[in-house]
Amino acid sequence: MGEVTVTSTSSAAPAAPNSPGTPGAVGAAGASATPPLPAVPAQAGAGSAPGVPEPPRRTAFAEGVDQLRAAATTEPGRLRIIGALLAALVVAFGAVTAWQMADRSSAADDVLHNSQPLSSAAADIYSSLADANTAASSGFLAGGDETATSRERYQKDIRTAAAKLSDAATNSDPDSPSAATITKLNELLSEYTGYIERARANNRLGFPVGGSYLRLANDTMQQQMLPQAEKLYARENQRLRSDYADATSYPWAAIGLGVVVLGALVWAQRRNYRRTNRVLNHGLVAATATATVVLLWLVAGQTFARSGLNDSYDHGIRSLNVLHDARIASLKARGNENLTLVARGAETKELDSGKVVDTYDYAFETDMSTLGKGLAEAERLADDATGKKPVTSAVGGMKEWQERHVAAQTAYKSGDFQLALDRVIGDKDKKPTGECFDNVDTALKTAIGHEQTEFRQAATDGRSAMTGLPLGAAALAVLGAAGAVLGIGRRLSEYR
Repeated sequence: MGEVTVTSTSSAAPAAPNSPGTPGAVGAAGASATPPLPAVPAQAGAGSAPGVPEPPRRTAFAEGVDQLRAAATTEPGRLRIIGALLAALVVAFGAVTAWQMADRSSAADDVLHNSQPLSSAAADIYSSLADANTAASSGFLAGGDETATSRERYQKDIRTAAAKLSDAATNSDPDSPSAATITKLNELLSEYTGYIERARANNRLGFPVGGSYLRLANDTMQQQMLPQAEKLYARENQRLRSDYADATSYPWAAIGLGVVVLGALVWAQRRNYRRTNRVLNHGLVAATATATVVLLWLVAGQTFARSGLNDSYDHGIRSLNVLHDARIASLKARGNENLTLVARGAETKELDSGKVVDTYDYAFETDMSTLGKGLAEAERLADDATGKKPVTSAVGGMKEWQERHVAAQTAYKSGDFQLALDRVIGDKDKKPTGECFDNVDTALKTAIGHEQTEFRQAATDGRSAMTGLPLGAAALAVLGAAGAVLGIGRRLSEYR
């Protein structure tokens, strides 16, 4: 009844006797108590706290972009950027112009000194082989009376063909189809000359097998050698056309870049005028002038070069191709005319109509038809009196040849072989077809020589239009870039 109850309002538990935070702990524990350790401050570079991801590292490109953005906020910074871009554009324009025009100049040089001479050499190979076959058949018809002129003509043609094949092999890639064709022709040439020598030896002894060897030689020539030579001629002509296409195409990349450069320079000068009221900035004007000169030089030079090269093709190469084909047709016609008498009807063929004709006489008529069409086209393409005169002479010789051939065939079909022989390979007083053939061949050689000269002149003029353009464009571009930098530099000097 006399007890007093005390209620504690604190919810904290009593401290432990040995707790460090209890005042009595010191007295109870004495010197054995451990003081609290101080906190360690955070170290720089020691990494982020656990559980916090590190920020991504910035690339040099991103930092550069930021620097450009910062520079673009001030007029000096903007001027520096504009100057760098203008200089880069002008230099790029000069580099692209030099590159594209160097390629076209190289292609034009190939047309003049490589592909066209090789195309002409391929045509000479074909002509020499066909003429050798013609001379061999003419010598065979003469038998023991073969003239030294006929023999020398055959040997000269064989030497020419061998020399041209050697030159073509030197100028062709070792693994190219042309190289394989040349190798095959060299093998066939040795085989052909062997057949001819056997035919000649047996013919002089009066053995009929000589005619068989001659026909075998002719088959080798007509069915293997001439088709291979024609393939070589076609490939070289394709290569020539490709070089023409490369040389005459416009450098659109350089032209387009030049227009962009001029537009950028004009914009920079207009911007400069609007901010300063100064009409001209000498550096930018100089850069604009050099870029304009390069662009005009580029367009004019390529236009004149294209005109000259196209003229050399239209009035040189096209005429040369037609004349070469016409000469080849005349050589094949002459060979088939001779073989008509050599075979004496031993070789025949049946036409679609069922009619049986002499193989060689039918081939002669076909070749003469090709010759007539070729001469008509060559006469149309001839653009001056000097070029037209030999073609007209060849047309006249062809007509006379056809008339004499009819007379020779009339004698042959009537059984007068000696008269037919005289009308083909006899002396001039017999009015032989061989005389007409020689006139046609001489006229065609003259026409080919004239067109070759025309080609060289026109192609040289076209090639000359590109002279100095690659180096000149590069040099002017450097000057233009320097002008742009100096022009912008003058504006920057106003802020110092």
